[in-house]
Amino acid sequence: QVQLVESGGRLVQAGGSLRLSCAASGRTFSSYGMGWFRQAPGKEREFVAAISHTGSSTDYADSVKGRFTISRKNAKNTVYLQMNSLKPEDTAVYFCAAAYTMRFLNQQQAYNYWGQGTQVTVSS
Repeated sequence: QVQLVESGGRLVQAGGSLRLSCAASGRTFSSYGMGWFRQAPGKEREFVAAISHTGSSTDYADSVKGRFTISRKNAKNTVYLQMNSLKPEDTAVYFCAAAYTMRFLNQQQAYNYWGQGTQVTVSS
């Protein structure tokens, strides 16, 4: 069992930056693929970024490529999402998730555990 707690979301102006963190419980964090997803009001939850268990492989949604960076520190059981050049359309609740598999990490169905989410609001 893994518990995930996101933090770092807040109100920020367009063009600004935020770093989200996701702290995981348990001793096997380094075994999980990790991902970030987001859900805007009235929209379905969508993939943002994913990282393999070692951090050697990452994947991003086209909408965030070049602006967001996913990373992890296995010694701290934490995964991060650095978000730069934020846009109003990035406004959403951001969720982190953990997956046993290293495949299809851009798909929600791959994930076994989810956090409760953290709100990111980007004002224009």
